[in-house]
Parts: sequence; structure tokens; C-alpha cells
Amino acid sequence: MSGCPVVRVVASVCDRAATEDVCPRVPTAPTSVTSTSSSPLRLPADAIGLRLTDRTVRVVQDTVLQQLLLWSGIELALIALLTGFMGWCLAGRALAPVPAMTDIARRISEQHLHERLALTGPDDELHRLASTFDSMLDRLEKSFESQRRFVANASHELRTPLAVQRTILEVGLADPLPEGLADIRQDLLAMNRDTEKLIASLLLLARSDLGLDEDETEESDLRDAAHQAVGKLLPQAEEKKVSLELAAEGPMPVIGDPVLLLHLVTNLVDNAVRYNRPGGTVWVRLTGRTLTITNTGTPVDPDRADGLFEPFRRLGQERTSTSASIVASIAQAHAARVTARPRQGGGLTVSVTFTGT
Repeated sequence: MSGCPVVRVVASVCDRAATEDVCPRVPTAPTSVTSTSSSPLRLPADAIGLRLTDRTVRVVQDTVLQQLLLWSGIELALIALLTGFMGWCLAGRALAPVPAMTDIARRISEQHLHERLALTGPDDELHRLASTFDSMLDRLEKSFESQRRFVANASHELRTPLAVQRTILEVGLADPLPEGLADIRQDLLAMNRDTEKLIASLLLLARSDLGLDEDETEESDLRDAAHQAVGKLLPQAEEKKVSLELAAEGPMPVIGDPVLLLHLVTNLVDNAVRYNRPGGTVWVRLTGRTLTITNTGTPVDPDRADGLFEPFRRLGQERTSTSASIVASIAQAHAARVTARPRQGGGLTVSVTFTGT
């Protein structure tokens, strides 16, 4: 700053003022104030010097003030930038675990409840939040495991008595029977089969609602499941005089539970055959990533078609949606979308679109 012109000016003015204070000014002879028309009026030399000095001081003061304002503004801007950068760095360091936590939270589902955030670092608010989230996942995993064990145990405990009852009916009421008991035996056997089928459906629904277990998932061709379902239901269709037509453009690989996928196709084809008219047709099509099953039959109200996939709902006096709700649950477990729309002229078209690989 010593080389600045402003400082040099200020120093010169200060030196001059100090010199005038120390060295007394020698009075000079008064100048003549008389003037004639031919000579102008002259001011004293010291008065002119004082005016120049005052003007110089004011200029220096203005220049110094402008310089101070300029450098103060620059310093404030630099401080603001530095403070913002430091705040950004500190905030980024403090929130660095958040993206990893977000990715893990998105990946965790019914099939990945074993994963945890497992956040390390100081015991701050973020660490306590991650610990709370991990504790919640522990409780959810225990709950899902308890439900899976219940379904497995119930599957055995409920089916065994029904099998014993069926054996007793078939052996204890074997031919020859008195008149009237044969019809009663057939009715009891039919009721036993219906009860067993209902329990199996409910257990399957509960199993699919729990999601897929990674140990049970594998890549399977849905075309093979369609062939198995059509072959299994062909005698039933022939009995009702309903024709089955299967068309597939090519393999449709789906990663999931092969048993549940077979149930999905079988239930859809079974409904299409059961709620059909004599001499009707069932079309099974596999195109791209979509399975479409269409049947002929009685007209369906478009406003009530969506209720087909709700558990224990009826569409009319005969059509029930217990198996359809199982289809919806299995499709949801496989990340598939199920839609139903009435067919022109009667019947229904159900489409299952798989969005995953």
C-alpha cells in the first residue's frame, strides 16, 4: 500500500502540514490592493495554497473511500463464496450415506427383508434413523417368516383330516350299500373334494400374498405351463363340449415360481371352460410378454369386470372370483398386471402382462 498514489498524496499533504506547524511562516510584505483599470486584483499566495490543499484532501478522501468500498465488497464476496463452499462440503460429507441408504431402501422388499442399512459412523441423527429402520426391518422379517411357517403348517394340518375323511367315506361306505346311501356317499365325497379344493385355494392365496422366496424362483417357460394347463383341462372341456385353442408365438421365459405360474394359467383356463356355454370356445394366446385367455359365454357387465379379481366376490349368480383373486395375487407376486374386459357377444378376455424378465 505504500506505493499507492493515494497514500503518497496523503503523505505529502501531511508532511506539508507538519512543516508549516513547525516552521513559522515569515510575514511577507503586504501586496498592494490598489488596482487600476489596467491591472487585475491578485489574491494572496497562501490563500491559493489553502484552496488547493483543501481540494486535494477532498479528492484523496473520496478516492480512499471508493477504494475502501471496492475492496470491502470484493472481500465480502470472497468470504461469502468461501463460506458457501465450506458449507457445501460439510453438508455433502454429513449427507454422504443418504444415497446408499436410498438405494438399499428401494431394493428391500418382501424377498429382500434380510438386507439392512448397517450405517456406520458417528452417533448422530442420521445414524439413529438408520438404526430405527433396521429394527423395523427385523420385525417385518420375523412377521413374514411367521406367516410362511403358518401357511406351511396349515397346509399340512388342514389337508390331512380331509384326506382321512375321504378315505373313510370311500372305504367305510363301499359297495354294496343300502338304497339311498350311495347318493349320500357321492354327496359327501363331492363336499369333501370341494372343501379340500377351497382350502388349497386359500393356502395358495396366502402363499402368493407373502411374495416369492428366492430359493423357489427360477426361469421357466410360460408356454410349457399353458400346454400343461390345456392338457389337464381338456377332458373337462370335452365333457362340456367346449373347444380349446392354444397359440404361442414362441417361448415366454418368466422368472418366478413354476408351481404358482402353473396355477395361474390353470385357474384362468379352468374359469374360461367352466363359465362357458355348450359348444363354446376358449382361446389361449401367448404374444410377446402377454398371456391372453378369451372365452365365449354369458355377457358380463363392464362395470363389474374389475370385481372379478376381488376375493369372495360374485359376478352374477354363478360366476365366482375365488380363483380369479388367486390369479391376481400370483400375478402381483411376479410383477405382472392383470386386466379383464368383456368380450363382444358374451364372454370375457383376461390378459396377464409380465413386466419383468
